[in-house]
Amino acid sequence: MTSTTTAIELATGSAPSPAWSLRNSNPSKTQPSKTFTVTDQVLEASREADSTAPEGGYGWVIVASGFILLWWSLGTTYAWGVMQTALVSDDLADPAVLSFVGSLQAALISALAISNSFVVRKTGVRAAAMLGAACMGGSEILSSFTSILQLTSNTSQVISTVPSQYFSTRRGLANGFMFAGSGFGGAAISFALDSLIQKLGIAWAYRILGLMTLSTGLPAAWLMKERIPVERREFIEWKLFKSPTFVLIFVGSAIGTFPLFVPPFFIPLYTRSLGLSTNAGAGLVAGFSLSSAAGRIISGFASDKVGSINTVLASLVLTAVTMLAIWPTSTTLGPLIAFVVINGAANGAFFSTMPTAISKVFGSARVAVAMSMVVTGWVGGYLMGAPIAGYILESFGGADGGLHAYRPAMFYAGALALASGVFILGARFCINRSLLASV
Repeated sequence: MTSTTTAIELATGSAPSPAWSLRNSNPSKTQPSKTFTVTDQVLEASREADSTAPEGGYGWVIVASGFILLWWSLGTTYAWGVMQTALVSDDLADPAVLSFVGSLQAALISALAISNSFVVRKTGVRAAAMLGAACMGGSEILSSFTSILQLTSNTSQVISTVPSQYFSTRRGLANGFMFAGSGFGGAAISFALDSLIQKLGIAWAYRILGLMTLSTGLPAAWLMKERIPVERREFIEWKLFKSPTFVLIFVGSAIGTFPLFVPPFFIPLYTRSLGLSTNAGAGLVAGFSLSSAAGRIISGFASDKVGSINTVLASLVLTAVTMLAIWPTSTTLGPLIAFVVINGAANGAFFSTMPTAISKVFGSARVAVAMSMVVTGWVGGYLMGAPIAGYILESFGGADGGLHAYRPAMFYAGALALASGVFILGARFCINRSLLASV
């Protein structure tokens, strides 16, 4: 085995080497390494830092703070389908265009990932989170006075890596609880927006949303702080792309983001095309968000028990199965409820488990850099995933075309979830080929 000061595993093998391994892998299941590896100083530093993680303490304050911030940042994105339905009813634009607006919110999270890492290193996580909360609430208020719709800030990416400094063995659980905020937020915001739009109109709905975001988001952001000072490292670690595991996770997760916002964006329109009320559509989106919250917490337990990569893979398989088998046969409220419960849980599991998986595989000391690189790769899926479904919908009959018009978009989303799972499966076997290993 040769050594240099670089940080990458350079070849695919049946099991991780000691210098590039998952701490939760089962040694008894590990086959002899066939990899050519080099010493990873960052992983060694990560293990040393993880050994001193308090597994709680102020870490739970970080989790609570992140819960509130994600309630507004990602929760608002999940609730976009309610706003989109209202705007379609007002004949502002067709679903394809409006889904692009909703997708742009999420796409900016990816597009600004690396630049936000720069901001965090210059100002610290507290100042960066407060800036994000201020921009988020302010943009919602400004949107109420213009025809340009609100865009969320990158608050979620700024705070997603902080729990890794406070938790090691319970890292998955901590991330699960924190990211559950987006699910609970999506549910509450869906109901609130539907009621506010009907009673006060779209403009006042945005103003109230913005004021609530500022009044709770800024205090929550102030509670954010690092346990370990931010290390002055490069913003892009190009050497990571020499690792087959990283490349497979990068590509697989990028593909996986294409279908994930299709259900919450289009379920309200789909229920309307079936003759159900707008309240039913808002309720289903809320149910989707609540299931997403439950999925994030359950996946946190699962990540700590069976491995984070295994959990991501399971979430993508469930996403594919529900989109290919359940949603295309759902013409009444009962099957739709089953779909939003299962698909929502799988959706939430994907988002909350990725930071845990990245930190476990590539080291907690590297998680901010590696996660920003991975999230940047999600721009295409965030930006075009739902709009592509919208254009497919328009091609087959439009928003009021019923199941026949929506089914091709469902198959498109399900097929991409399945393709994403294939890449994650490849990454899992690069780490450990044993089917029973915790990876």
